[in-house]
Amino acid sequence: MEYNEIMKAYSAFGKYVVQQGRTNLSKKTKSPNNYTGALYKSLKYLPPKESNGKVIMSILMDSYGMFQDAGVYGSNPSLVKDGTQKGKATNTIFGRYSYKSKMPPMKPLMDWAKFNKIRFRDKKTGKYKSGNYKAIGFWLQKRIFAQGIKPTLWFTKPFRAAFQRLPQELAEAFAADLALNLKQK
Repeated sequence: MEYNEIMKAYSAFGKYVVQQGRTNLSKKTKSPNNYTGALYKSLKYLPPKESNGKVIMSILMDSYGMFQDAGVYGSNPSLVKDGTQKGKATNTIFGRYSYKSKMPPMKPLMDWAKFNKIRFRDKKTGKYKSGNYKAIGFWLQKRIFAQGIKPTLWFTKPFRAAFQRLPQELAEAFAADLALNLKQK
């Protein structure tokens, strides 16, 4: 039996998730989620294939996309001045992450600070302090390690929306494939 309509339903699922995920990424213009566009470009799906009676489909992205979507619990929010925890308990498709001993990489944080022209200021005079982006990257690294990353659900929301519609679409596609195969025989 050929499963052309079922494959089309899975392809539509993949296209929708990727398109909506990219839309969510592009809405956050100053966000570290996608300031270079690398995460946007890396998000893609591979068309479904049939293998031993199973349908296999993959959605690919850079690995840090999971952390941006699900958020990360900080190691110790009390180290941050206001003591807030950014990483919240969310129900995502990726699970739950937390910092334990390894800090986030400093280089992307330095690049993000440079891209957004972030500088330290003197509280008394309001003038920019001397210092380079390495110092800003180090400060961001320590703060993110302690406080965590807030979940964005940029990928989880479109995935769940498409997944809720999938059973109905697959049932209709299976019926169409079955009818076509019965006509051919």
